[in-house]
Amino acid sequence: MPGRHIFNIDYLLLLPVLVLTTIGIMFIYSAGISTSGESASGEYLRQIIWASVGLALALALSMANYRVLYRIALPLFLGTVALLAATVAFGRLVQGAERWLRIGGIGLQGSEFAKLATIVLLARYLNDSKINAKSFGRFAVACLIVAVPMGLVFIQPDLGTALVFIAILLCMAFVAGISKRYIAFSVACIGLTGILTVMPFWQLHILQRPVPAIEALGNVRLLAIVCFSLLVIAAIAIFGFLKYHKGYFFWIVYSVLVLVFSLGASFVARGVLRDYQIMRLVVFLNPQVDPSGAGWNIIQSTTAIGAGGFSGLGFLQGTQSTFRYLPVQSTDFIFSVLSEETGFVGGMTVFALFLAILLRLARLVRIAADPFASYICAGLIGMYGFHFIINVGMTMGIMPITGIPLVFMSYGGSSLVTAMMGIGLALSIYVRRYNLQAI
Repeated sequence: MPGRHIFNIDYLLLLPVLVLTTIGIMFIYSAGISTSGESASGEYLRQIIWASVGLALALALSMANYRVLYRIALPLFLGTVALLAATVAFGRLVQGAERWLRIGGIGLQGSEFAKLATIVLLARYLNDSKINAKSFGRFAVACLIVAVPMGLVFIQPDLGTALVFIAILLCMAFVAGISKRYIAFSVACIGLTGILTVMPFWQLHILQRPVPAIEALGNVRLLAIVCFSLLVIAAIAIFGFLKYHKGYFFWIVYSVLVLVFSLGASFVARGVLRDYQIMRLVVFLNPQVDPSGAGWNIIQSTTAIGAGGFSGLGFLQGTQSTFRYLPVQSTDFIFSVLSEETGFVGGMTVFALFLAILLRLARLVRIAADPFASYICAGLIGMYGFHFIINVGMTMGIMPITGIPLVFMSYGGSSLVTAMMGIGLALSIYVRRYNLQAI
């Protein structure tokens, strides 16, 4: 009975979400405490309001039939794409990036809602095309679906959020049964592109001496010759594969294409990256290159985490946040505030809570009878997991600073409400997990 759905929801998923949200509000409050011990910010009050709205939406979605989204997936997606386009054209400039659209007195971050809309449309497409599960065309269309919102987010510019779409795509593609060769190709290209993009900056700012092989990456003519030569090798290998049917010819072609794509993509990336994005990559490799500038964020964050020790300095007792040494401490670096005040114990508690959420979603992927539902949960795993790994990693200095929030904990209405709505979808799927098509 529909009225009983509220009693059947997955409380083992909802409980860690509520605990994380509560912890987030506590440390947003802590981040706003001044040296005099008084609250200098009302951010925690607004976060309570957004948390209440998000929880109400999550519970409403849990009682609604998630399959309704199947029918409205395309208009929902197109609506968020229009919102992203409007943000690019008319968005409010915040810290050098047009990411916010002001509607009356409310600021909307369209990229947050676009992630959910993309998950829903991609889940519908993967469900409709599952008869051709391993085909390249299926993967190519999935990439095109993701490329539209990802590109609009990237040009805002918001590199960190744009990368979330890749994590969503790869997780959903894996669960949908797309050939692992295509997924591995994408992962290899992304990883190698990142390395090749960073290397010239590493040489210039850290090594500070020329390396011919690295300098060649910026030489257009030489790069074109190298790529042409590699493509000739690939053509010969294709001929060899067709004639002799030996597997190693395939892997030669595979490896060459990864290298050619990565060389080209890294060249383009170096041309479109903004100066502050370049410096984020440089200081990730060595924060001491610019300790009072671009490296300040990482240095102060790792200092705060280290100061917390095993059990922390105590709630409201953190010095890095009180004296405002931590940058954007209520948003991107909320984990640093928590770690300074609660130490290793508090940090591991947050780790455990996120792990619980991801495991419950993974269980839903496995037990849901409806493939559409499984794909949605896979997308949520990619979204929440990427946010957690990148945000916590950057606060610890083991990931580049990308400016993405820690879901459920960082200050921000769009992020929190969207994250809660994603949980609402998962709860709705849990209630109807054994129905093949719950509509």
